[in-house]
Amino acid sequence: MPVCIRYHRLSHNQRCAMASKLFAAALRRSTITTTANLCIRPLSTAAAAATLEPQEDPTRTGIVVKGVQISGRPLYLDMQATSPVDPRVLDAMLPYYVSLYGNPHSRTHLYGWESENAVETARSQVADLIGASPKEIIFTSGATESNNISIKGVMHFYKDKKRHVITTQTEHKCVLDSCRHLQQEGFEITYLPVGSDGLVDLQKLRDAIRPDTGLVSVMAVNNEIGVIQPLEEIGKICKEFKIPFHTDAAQALGKIPVDVDKWNVSLMSLSGHKIYGPKGVGALYIRRRPRVRVEPQMSGGGQERGLRSGTVPTPLVVGFGAACEISAQEMEYDDKRIGALQERLLNGIRAKLDGVVMNGSTESRYAGNVNLSFAYVEGESLLMGLKEVAVSSGSACTSASLEPSYVLRALGVDEDMAHTSIRFGIGRFTTEEEIDRAVELTVKQVEKLREMSPLYEMVKEGIDIKKIQWTQH
Repeated sequence: MPVCIRYHRLSHNQRCAMASKLFAAALRRSTITTTANLCIRPLSTAAAAATLEPQEDPTRTGIVVKGVQISGRPLYLDMQATSPVDPRVLDAMLPYYVSLYGNPHSRTHLYGWESENAVETARSQVADLIGASPKEIIFTSGATESNNISIKGVMHFYKDKKRHVITTQTEHKCVLDSCRHLQQEGFEITYLPVGSDGLVDLQKLRDAIRPDTGLVSVMAVNNEIGVIQPLEEIGKICKEFKIPFHTDAAQALGKIPVDVDKWNVSLMSLSGHKIYGPKGVGALYIRRRPRVRVEPQMSGGGQERGLRSGTVPTPLVVGFGAACEISAQEMEYDDKRIGALQERLLNGIRAKLDGVVMNGSTESRYAGNVNLSFAYVEGESLLMGLKEVAVSSGSACTSASLEPSYVLRALGVDEDMAHTSIRFGIGRFTTEEEIDRAVELTVKQVEKLREMSPLYEMVKEGIDIKKIQWTQH
């Protein structure tokens, strides 16, 4: 009997079991093939890196990517860019790729009903994590799309009466670009400055409000420096003036307690891949009472209450929902553990290096985001030297630019220090061994670069380089 016929006669549970076995077998074959072809040593964690001796065999060249040669896979400390999928999330997703593959919008047969039920379960899981009603959750492709719908959608809907938006200078690039798009259409935007700690001045926010202000958009947790804005106070001001309040909570979801009623948010953007879920899926919370109206940014079949057309990707949505449920259960534990790892990282670096500055507030911040500037060291050189540690110099959306971070410039950080910033992202699966290895490699590379820096030599000799008058030849 052909395999395909036997497969279709299996029960649902047997299909799921077969799918998992096939996936595991394929993954093992892929791993073995990759290892054999590349001749690389295993280096998935810093613990492995610390225990393995350097290779003596000249034929084992390791990995060469974009001209950079490394001995194996680096340890991962870039959790703000993306997070690995939690294995429990993958387990929840797999059946919807193999056996439960119906279109959730097909209302005439079992396959569609199964997928629709899975989507609605995920909708409830996302809603529960932020204290909302499932009816207030709209699935999107991610936080970027949610931000676009929120900012452009609200202002386009109320364009006859509302022509002014308030945001901050440190928002994510997709929020700033959406605001610039509105400016080209004739809307007015106020970009609020932030203090040296990265926090918004509430009085400046209050002073910026006008009768035609249609939206206030302030990020919950900054993606580059990890500061947590005073959202509850901002929400109270917006409620007082009856202005819709939008927040990009992609970096806050599952990491700090989120309550849409306590914060009084009208719209909230969420992302799946920042909380150990899949890439390509996110959500937009839209308050029902008092009702907030938005103009759809995409034309199509009218899915998601007509606000976001397009077939809802059931496996991704199921994974997003599972990630939210796991985060709700483990948030307190994760927070304590990540806080301890942050302290271990900071203490380890500061014990061996001077001139290390943490960017942003030290009190109101998420512990998993550690943005440090190293004086007298060029950031790009430091990044290139840290080939065994996957870190970044800022947002993944702007890391291709050689310009210093606009977020750090908004904080008033000196340009030379802004150029030296490195963001360490700590997450659920980060280990103590990885932190220790990252400290060791960072200290080693900073010391190496400072040895080559004439400025650092002058500082050690007691010369105040800020008072030197440089001449140009």
